[in-house]
Amino acid sequence: MFPAIILVLGALGGEADAKVSIGQTLDAWHKAAAEAKEEDYFKHLAPDAIFFGTDMTERWNVEQFRKFAQPFFAKGKAWSFKATKRHVYLAKDGAMAWFDEELDTPNLGPARGTGVLVLAGKDWKIVQYNLSVPIPNDIFDGVKKQIDAALKAKKP
Repeated sequence: MFPAIILVLGALGGEADAKVSIGQTLDAWHKAAAEAKEEDYFKHLAPDAIFFGTDMTERWNVEQFRKFAQPFFAKGKAWSFKATKRHVYLAKDGAMAWFDEELDTPNLGPARGTGVLVLAGKDWKIVQYNLSVPIPNDIFDGVKKQIDAALKAKKP
């Protein structure tokens, strides 16, 4: 795990161990992308996972996401996300978790990932991941105008 990662821990024991395991899963997932290891990357996703990218059109199931991502992995250059802060929460039954993480990324700048994992046997699998680029409030109006203009330009 990255030393700067913060795991929000409640009770000790099983819950703490699960949260550490979840953090390790997410770290390994990000590392596989940074090293362009496609098989390692996709093994962390549940078969029915959904990935939301930063563009409004980017809502992919695993097959669609893999099709999008494959050329990046094939070139040996996927993406590099390093979690700098992470909060993990565990459902009472211990079989589901959700998280949010702040990311340092060379291409996007500061970003945020949020998601949901489920326990599949002894492994945590990502069932949903949402990548976003947080927009500071003081520049939001200008960004919204740019988004509106881009959407308007796409309409026939």
